[in-house]
Amino acid sequence: MLICCFAVTSFAAKRPFTLVIDAGHGGKDAGAPGKYSYEKNINLKVALAFGRYVEKNCPDVKVIYTRKTDVFIPLHERAAIANRNKADVFISIHTNSVASKKPISGLETYTMGMRRSGEKLSAAMRENDVILIEDNYQQHYSGFDPRSPESYIMFEVLNDKNMLESVELAKGIQKNVCRAANRPNKGVKQDAFLVLRETSMPACLIELGYITTPSEEAYLNAPSNQEAMGRGIYQAFVEYKARATHQPMPVKVEEPEVPEQSVKEEAPVKQEVQEAPVVPAETPEVAVKQNTPAKQEAPVKQEQPVQKKTSVKPAQPAKADTVKTVAVAAPVFKVQFLASNTRIKAGDARFKGLEGVDSYQEGGLWKYTVGSTESYAEVRQLRAQVVKVFPQAFIVAFKNGEKMDTQKAIRESQQKK
Repeated sequence: MLICCFAVTSFAAKRPFTLVIDAGHGGKDAGAPGKYSYEKNINLKVALAFGRYVEKNCPDVKVIYTRKTDVFIPLHERAAIANRNKADVFISIHTNSVASKKPISGLETYTMGMRRSGEKLSAAMRENDVILIEDNYQQHYSGFDPRSPESYIMFEVLNDKNMLESVELAKGIQKNVCRAANRPNKGVKQDAFLVLRETSMPACLIELGYITTPSEEAYLNAPSNQEAMGRGIYQAFVEYKARATHQPMPVKVEEPEVPEQSVKEEAPVKQEVQEAPVVPAETPEVAVKQNTPAKQEAPVKQEQPVQKKTSVKPAQPAKADTVKTVAVAAPVFKVQFLASNTRIKAGDARFKGLEGVDSYQEGGLWKYTVGSTESYAEVRQLRAQVVKVFPQAFIVAFKNGEKMDTQKAIRESQQKK
């Protein structure tokens, strides 16, 4: 135990504990609209309040904001900021909404994962819909369609430790924010948020409340409540940091100075607001047991399996540890099954017996694939076998060693027939 503590202390001396605070939406992306306010402004005010508490009370913490003003930041860049800075924690702050006229209130915190098969992807679908206004979003997200349930075949998170720590952090946020800001507690849940998918550290996403409920909108826009929610998130953060670093929490919480009207409030402009996706009313919470992440079930398969049986071992494996060794004119399909913030050696037990494993780097992560074929039919057969051991495996495509839009690759493959 003493050796472990010494290692943590030495590490802390070399590099500060790094926190990335992500205020959801911004700029041309207004987020969910209320009757008189925008989600993007609420998110930013609470994010800045949270950050002020950390900066005032935690001199050993390096605080990085994905945005401090009303600017647009793509989802993939938000995660990249955290990965580039080797962040220890990533916290994304959002405000919820529903299409239903039924008044709904309360705070909920999400970690990355798939909901149970019988549930709809409501919160994640609404937040992921932002990518549609990004330039070249199909290239950045490999043809991912945020409005299609079939697209939510996400890769399996390799680092179980990150998942467990994310759940513990989320539980702390729920407890402390609900207590500090008198919020109804809607619990810790899992969903397939793109902004969490690419992060390589413990991460969670907070939905502060429902801007579409009049009483909630009034609550969320009150400066005193924004400050209280920021303080509650701060309290959860320092509790998490104390556990992670084996260092004591600040004895006294110093109140930071609150700048006057730090975020300019704008009245909603109807033509800016995109058509809101249909979001169901409340859904059951994902059960979160202590130190155990919510059980993930295999997502609905989007393709009909081919009758011909295939072995999990690919017929034509690519050369290990690179996607740039095969230069071909036609698209090459592979099955991606894992992602990790560290490189894994060939033959590792975590590959669960898959042979011919290949890897490539993207967004600060190592991503692992199996198989290499110009035939889309063959890669579908291979995926049907791989999902038996990695239920969230999905198909990716490359051309001349560069990753490309999978849907475009499928069209090119079909045209060559």
